[in-house]
Amino acid sequence: MLSKAQISLITSLQHKKFRKQHGLFIVEGVKSVLEFLSSEYQIHSLYTTAEARTKMGNLPQKLKCITITTSEFQKISGLSNPQGVLALVHLPTSENFDWASLKQQHNLLLDDIQDPGNLGTIIRTAEWFGIPHIICSMGTVDAYNPKVVQATMGSLARIKIYYTPLADFINRAEMPTYGALLDGKSIYETNFGNAGLIVMGNEGNGISKEIEETVDHAVTIPRVGNAESLNVAVATTVFCSEIARQKMKPS
Repeated sequence: MLSKAQISLITSLQHKKFRKQHGLFIVEGVKSVLEFLSSEYQIHSLYTTAEARTKMGNLPQKLKCITITTSEFQKISGLSNPQGVLALVHLPTSENFDWASLKQQHNLLLDDIQDPGNLGTIIRTAEWFGIPHIICSMGTVDAYNPKVVQATMGSLARIKIYYTPLADFINRAEMPTYGALLDGKSIYETNFGNAGLIVMGNEGNGISKEIEETVDHAVTIPRVGNAESLNVAVATTVFCSEIARQKMKPS
């Protein structure tokens, strides 16, 4: 039986304040939970209905697995159509940059992205195109927000996420910086080289003035139709795709 204390803990993790306080975040759904079970993340506990438990296969013996009823599960789920599987996962403790790895590849920098769905899609896109690091401004939505976690479809389990003041990071990284800006050079005429920082801006305001001043190369996606702008997650996909295309070109 699910206790009031357990319900209170789990539902509190919908909020960033309590995720930080308890050092935990929520992962829901069979596929997503299985992805985290096979990752470097540490699982605190697992809650499943009896029916959903049969879809999970063999679980680690030391894993704290609690079987609850469907009605109990509905009290802790944040989804409109729960799958009957919810894990509490420890937040990563290390925020130290792996500079050697960062300097050898392209990295995404997000300047105050606000929408959880956008961030989740960007994380999923980054994994698809082989970009393992995302550096977020302090004003970017929390990557461990349940809506973000859900939108990543498990990709969060394999992507390194950092939160730091972007201007300081860019200055310390000493790498070429490419910013998504309306008045830049065409993305299809830009040579992204072998490594660099790709800056994507806020949904409504774009890249902030402070960060724009650190950009070495202003890059734009040429507009063919009449739409006023592109969704930031879609724009990020175009950037990642073009960078991947250039890397795959025969030398």
